[in-house]
Amino acid sequence: MTSPASGPRGSEHAPFIHLTVPNAALYRQVMCAFLAAKERFAVHLRPEDVQAALEPEHRPPDLDAVVKALDSLVEWGNLRADPDTSRVTAVEDFYRKRFIYQLTQAGEAAEQALSVYDEALGRRGALQAVALHDIVTQLRALLVIAAEREEGGPDAAKAHLALSALTGRFEALAENARAFMGSLQRTMDLHGVEVEVFLAYKDRLIQYLERFIQDLITLGGRIAVLIGELEQDGRAGVLLRLAAAREAADAAPEDAESAEEQAYERWAAKWSGLTAWFVSADGRESQARLLRGRALGAIPQLLAVVRQLNERRAGRSDRSADFRTLARWFAEAPDDEARHRLWRAAFGLYSARHLTVDADTLAERTARPVPASTSWAEAEPLRISPQLRRTGSYERRGRARRVQDRSEQRHRLAEIAARQAEEIAAARARLATDDTIRLSALGELDPVAFGLFLQLLGDALATWRPGMTNTVATSNDGSMEIRLTALADGTTAEIRTPGGTFRGPDHLIEITDLARPGRAGQPHTGRDD
Repeated sequence: MTSPASGPRGSEHAPFIHLTVPNAALYRQVMCAFLAAKERFAVHLRPEDVQAALEPEHRPPDLDAVVKALDSLVEWGNLRADPDTSRVTAVEDFYRKRFIYQLTQAGEAAEQALSVYDEALGRRGALQAVALHDIVTQLRALLVIAAEREEGGPDAAKAHLALSALTGRFEALAENARAFMGSLQRTMDLHGVEVEVFLAYKDRLIQYLERFIQDLITLGGRIAVLIGELEQDGRAGVLLRLAAAREAADAAPEDAESAEEQAYERWAAKWSGLTAWFVSADGRESQARLLRGRALGAIPQLLAVVRQLNERRAGRSDRSADFRTLARWFAEAPDDEARHRLWRAAFGLYSARHLTVDADTLAERTARPVPASTSWAEAEPLRISPQLRRTGSYERRGRARRVQDRSEQRHRLAEIAARQAEEIAAARARLATDDTIRLSALGELDPVAFGLFLQLLGDALATWRPGMTNTVATSNDGSMEIRLTALADGTTAEIRTPGGTFRGPDHLIEITDLARPGRAGQPHTGRDD
């Protein structure tokens, strides 16, 4: 069997062996030197040329190390070695080992695959609102081309160029959107993202999402209408046929017969993908609608992540913090008995009820300890209650108790819940300003409205950082939004309540009830296609 380090020369994946062997970094730098030389239209390189092209940190001091690396890459099929006869000046030079090296087709393909891998791995993607405008422009251009009534119908060259620009822009939009939503989910999961960096740019990220959603709603419907106009009377099919025929004109002789049909199938598939992206049909939602819903859902998720981070930074308790505290208590416990008491208090797990363990049992176990490996058959018997052994239960058997009628209590709870819902709705209506006002203009608040106001104010102040002059926050249930702007006039606001007067620096404030029908943030119910 051939070892992975050497690899068979004819192996299908041999050009990738240099990634898994020692000195893989040197091999990668050597291959990058050949790619850079290829961009300068240099085909062959000598060992000294390769050594000079290597970065200082990867450059071996001895030329023999470079030659060995080149020979290994030749063995794996990444490079080809040819005798170097250009500098032969004597007969002895013919017998000296001199080679020049160049990339093989397999080696170049392997480097291209690695470049695509590196690019995809570091790609974050983007939501390209500009691409939506370009797609609208190209669709309008196709409508103009399809409407031409010159002799011979639409111009094939114009149709081909317009379709190429359209599909290229669309493919870039779709690919970038997929990459962006994937990176957005990783950001919300805080995978590979610093918390401070996330908090610093989350506002710009939310504004970015809102701006793209607005453009997608506006332009997505316009694109869907243009696609529908192009598909009327088969105009789109005519343009696709023209583009396919123009592409097939450059086909090789052996592929000439099927080239046009294959080209048409490719163009038809691209047009079908474009249509499915912007037009909903047959119970299937368009990708634009799905992307819009995903982007809309990402905004409250981002706010929830920010709220959790702020709660952790503010020292509020959460499950992970509780478990860390409990672990510290276990570590600080003086003995096992204290740890057992702590375990029972924390988790409520006690010994089996049918095993009677009292002071006498413990004393006997201390005097005559029984190893944990002792089987039940060989160990001392345990005392079990005769009633439990006879009936299987400590409880007395008898007639079951009558089921109590709790309808009155349920009715009472329903009334309390309805009253609380009415109070909360009234408080939300009382706090909604519908415009920017001063904090001092809120006037007097009842206890329920004041409690809701304090929650909103706390959410807003939790996002406040030194140097900020305004902030926006959303309530925990996402039903209310507060915008707070600091004032520089030094005035004081007073809010009167039945329990006293709330005082603090005056601010500009805007409270919006997002749950009210017709308010911003509600799901869009209009047609997007």
